[in-house]
Amino acid sequence: MIKVAGAPVSFGVFELAPEDGTVLLGPDDIASALHDAGYDGIDLGPVGFLGRGTELSDRLARHRLALAGGWIDLPFHDDDAYAAAVPVLDDALDAFVEAGSTEGMPPALPTLAASSTPERRNHPGGGEGLSLDTAGWQRFAANVARAAERVRDRGLEPTFHHHACTLVETPDEIETFLSLTDVGLTLDSGHLILGGGDPLTGLRDWADRVNHIHIKDASVETLRRIVAAGGDMRQVWAEGAFVALGQGDLDLDGFMSTLLAQDYSGWVVVEQDVIPKPSDPVETAITNQIINRKALSPWLP
Repeated sequence: MIKVAGAPVSFGVFELAPEDGTVLLGPDDIASALHDAGYDGIDLGPVGFLGRGTELSDRLARHRLALAGGWIDLPFHDDDAYAAAVPVLDDALDAFVEAGSTEGMPPALPTLAASSTPERRNHPGGGEGLSLDTAGWQRFAANVARAAERVRDRGLEPTFHHHACTLVETPDEIETFLSLTDVGLTLDSGHLILGGGDPLTGLRDWADRVNHIHIKDASVETLRRIVAAGGDMRQVWAEGAFVALGQGDLDLDGFMSTLLAQDYSGWVVVEQDVIPKPSDPVETAITNQIINRKALSPWLP
């Protein structure tokens, strides 16, 4: 069973809170727009954005959306910082439990990710000398195992999101992560493109570990221009490196055909990370999510 979800980040609502982003729509507006466009679920967004407790579960039920997942970035590379961040993880897991499950829908997966570092934040796509050494990887993997145990103790299953400008970004770093952990992988087509990988190759090579999909399209030309000018991840979002499905460098037909041939079961979360400007029409994000959902209709009606 495959179901399609949308995400607040496609409307400029970031867990990572870019400093000059503008939130143009509230939670009910976003949830309503996604339901009307044909989405089955929604990602959590920043914890509390969709509400907490019964406010959260009632909002999901009212808009007939299931919870698909939710971003939880943690400093796995630093033992002390990770220990200090455990309450953040626990609070996010509380929200997953509060949301509850929805009959006929895949379970929501807490989406673990690595916190960025100043060095990686300023180098989209990675670079020489920016990866962890052997000891660093062992520390990273041990903290991922600790986080995964906490997730499973709540009756949930974790997934891990490789992400641009973090310590798990490039195909080699993803391979190392998979070799050192037992956590499933959120394969993000757009971030894999930005990290120098090929989504089809990743989908084939990591099929037995992929338990969550974030599908987005990306413009390699835009990324190269930003990197050449010394830009950071914020500029990647603000300058439109992520585009509507079918308008970038993702082989959408190949990706979706491969995914269905693998008998994948779970969520396909559509994301088009943007930082809106105050002058942007409110309707733009809604229109883009209609375009994105229609782009998937040949495979997921």
